Amino acid sequence: MKKILSLLLTLLLILSVPTLAFADSEITVTGTGEVQVPADMAIVSLGVTVTDKEVLKAQKRANQAVADIREALIDLGIEEENINTDYINIYAQYDYSAGTEVLAGYYAGSTLAIRVTDMEQVGEVIDAAFAAGANTLNGITFSATDTKDAKAKALKAAVEDAREKAEVLAAASDLELLSIESITEGGTFSYDRGVMNNFAKEEAAAGTMNSSTVVRAAKLTVSSSVTVSFKAD
Repeated sequence: MKKILSLLLTLLLILSVPTLAFADSEITVTGTGEVQVPADMAIVSLGVTVTDKEVLKAQKRANQAVADIREALIDLGIEEENINTDYINIYAQYDYSAGTEVLAGYYAGSTLAIRVTDMEQVGEVIDAAFAAGANTLNGITFSATDTKDAKAKALKAAVEDAREKAEVLAAASDLELLSIESITEGGTFSYDRGVMNNFAKEEAAAGTMNSSTVVRAAKLTVSSSVTVSFKAD
């Protein structure tokens, strides 16, 4: 019985050798691709913060400042529907310098999100808002309304990048790429590299700004990644 089992095991090992010898290798790599597109829309986030001994006075001053900012932006040509309230904050402030909690006053803040479609007007929006009473600038977000073609080009570049990497690995391993076994999209996203120069909040709030705000909208980067498995021999 032992001889029969030994013989069967030997036959199985012999039959499995050709399968292992002729098995194809697989090379899996991740490729990335980037395409740049010009931004055609910006969201400017700015607003006002005030403090007062009385909560209703703080709220009233903040509301009045926001109303003045809205009016100034509308006079500049910004559509009212493109000026939206982002958030409103009202809370008490306390003084702990004497070792005890003492109510010092109230903080009121309001932030607007302003949609701008003329990139040359972004700096003017900031200047007009600060001249009208704004004293906080939270940031500028740039975007593009149509990135469909850019995404397609970025995906294509990612596949080409993956193939180039696989060819390098195959050559280093004395292998040849045969075909693509699978492709998995890792995701596509866009981001901006907006740069704002010549801006001073203190001078703007005091109405002593000596130069206009300069906003340079860098091109948006659309980035894609793919994971590709190649059969190699």
